[in-house]
Amino acid sequence: VDSSHQHNYKLSKTEKKFLRKQIKARHTLLRHEGIETVAYATQNLVVANGGLGNGVSRSQLLPVLEKCGPLDALLMPPNKPYSFARYKTTEESKRAYVTLNGREIVDDLGQKIILYLNFVEKVQWKELDPQALPPGLKVIEEIISFEEEKLLLESIDWTEDTDKQNFQKSLKHRRVRHFGYEFLYENNNVDKDKPLPGGLPDICDSILEKWLKEGYIRQKPDQVTINQYEPGHGIPAHIDTHSAFEDEIVSLSLGSEIVMDFKHPDGVTVPVMLPRRSLLVMTGESRYLWTHGITPRKFDTVQASVGHRSGIVTSDVGDLTLSKRGIRTSFTFRKVRQTRCNCGYPLVCDSQRKEAPPSFPENDEEASELEREHVHRVYEEIAGHFSRTRHAPWPRIVEFLMALPSGSIVADVGCGNGKYLGINKELYMIGCDRSQNLVDICREKCFEAFVCDALAVPLLGGSCDACLSIAVIHHFATVERRVAAVQELVRLLRPKGKALIYVWAMEQEYNKQKSKYLRENRISQGKKEEINSDASMPGLPVEQMPDLGSQDSASSIPTINGFEEGGCNSGKVTDSKLPIHTNRTSFHSQDVLVPWHLRGNSDKGKPVETFDPAASHDRGPVLHRYYHVFREGELEAACQALSNVHILQSYYDQGNWCVILQKI
Repeated sequence: VDSSHQHNYKLSKTEKKFLRKQIKARHTLLRHEGIETVAYATQNLVVANGGLGNGVSRSQLLPVLEKCGPLDALLMPPNKPYSFARYKTTEESKRAYVTLNGREIVDDLGQKIILYLNFVEKVQWKELDPQALPPGLKVIEEIISFEEEKLLLESIDWTEDTDKQNFQKSLKHRRVRHFGYEFLYENNNVDKDKPLPGGLPDICDSILEKWLKEGYIRQKPDQVTINQYEPGHGIPAHIDTHSAFEDEIVSLSLGSEIVMDFKHPDGVTVPVMLPRRSLLVMTGESRYLWTHGITPRKFDTVQASVGHRSGIVTSDVGDLTLSKRGIRTSFTFRKVRQTRCNCGYPLVCDSQRKEAPPSFPENDEEASELEREHVHRVYEEIAGHFSRTRHAPWPRIVEFLMALPSGSIVADVGCGNGKYLGINKELYMIGCDRSQNLVDICREKCFEAFVCDALAVPLLGGSCDACLSIAVIHHFATVERRVAAVQELVRLLRPKGKALIYVWAMEQEYNKQKSKYLRENRISQGKKEEINSDASMPGLPVEQMPDLGSQDSASSIPTINGFEEGGCNSGKVTDSKLPIHTNRTSFHSQDVLVPWHLRGNSDKGKPVETFDPAASHDRGPVLHRYYHVFREGELEAACQALSNVHILQSYYDQGNWCVILQKI
């Protein structure tokens, strides 16, 4: 209790509970934000729970605070669950401290929030660097009138066409229509030889002619994708495929404003406000290099001042508030590219990347052969060694399993050594894997498991309440086979059943954090074997360990078994068109061969265990497993290629892209 407000009488249970929470809030602010509170009264208060980051807007908080006296300033840092109030006098801040501490307010979503106030000597927060719009990006406000907006919205027929040529698709809480050409989400491209009949709607055609004449756009688009977003939902960050469309891409926002996040590969993120009836124009660097996406949330942080509602959302903490999202409809216009892209960004350009030919494997037969040689055969060889590195389950997968109702039937497709089959004793779990040796290990642990291919699981359709697919689908060598693997999971589910899918991520650095795979190892050579006995423990350095991201690995961190610097260099396997990935480096190709160094003498894939440090230098064969590492949004696209799924959640977890889907 602050010394200036101590009481001589015994506190009630309610008062004790409140004080505990107030002290906890104070400690949390110091530990996570570096905000130091003081035990004496000042003009400044920090209001825990009263911030933009937990759904409290300026218009909600300001009237509550002003009941105790006029404010000099209300500072609300972006994305933070607290704010700072500066009163004109210390007496007024004392009044607020006494009367508002523990005050319950209701946010715009009807949720109850309790405020906890503490005195601070000075207000402080981590300021964001001043930002500019990405090069080549423009936002043009009020590009159309209210009447034109109404006509455009009324012109969209969301009902399914009877000829099936141009139909509505549902993609993660949004409705979609395509005109001119259909955008193919499974490969993020268009079929240039199959234009849709009818071209662009007449109303779009006339508006485009007007924009062209007035100089807002440089070329007339021949393709439009219309998206309708429900409040609270968005679209993953992405770059429109270089080879599919010309430089200029424009997007018209109707019905509601939105904040779109632009992100440079170096991690700089610029939030850009797109007002209702505004036009976003992307050219050059903003089109080719920066990703753009809409974060799923019900509120956006925006400028409070009238006249400052477009362009960059600044870090002016004295002028930020929340804007509740409404239903937004976007018209995204593009011109289909008929030639190769020769932009100035070859490292991210699919037309210019010098990788393995995208046509390899060229057919399903070649894909099957690649998987037999560099997935199935390898796992049979390394099964025992692999199993020794798979012990600790990953928290978010455990969380998924523990949340399932008691008695649920769960299939772990690609179960490996069965690490997840015994997590929740209240579930009936059955595992399957392509490797006989891994299934034998499961049976030794008394788990139910059998051998099968993940594309053809011999279980009755609709028989499972949930499915797991942990680090499996990235072993399939074509888009079609990866989508088929998702489809097989969905077939097993009953209606409203859920599946959790993990795949390796191309992006091993995400949100300024390196995956464990890229972290520096600080473990001595003499401890290698000791570490390998529990290599999948989260947080352990991984440079010296066998791969932590194989077919059953919940960690799914692509760590390669190169025990010495340069032990597994990039190169080629004889007769292979695929590059070999280099240990502890970022991925430069989506389709790679990942080395596994099999230590010790093996017997049916089970190496002889040795804890002699000197023995670790006796190298066995190096085997290469095929992986297709997924770019951001690619796993979602594979799921959305199916008409009977609904994506409940998508997230990044230590070097993996992850999705929880539900069968409709």
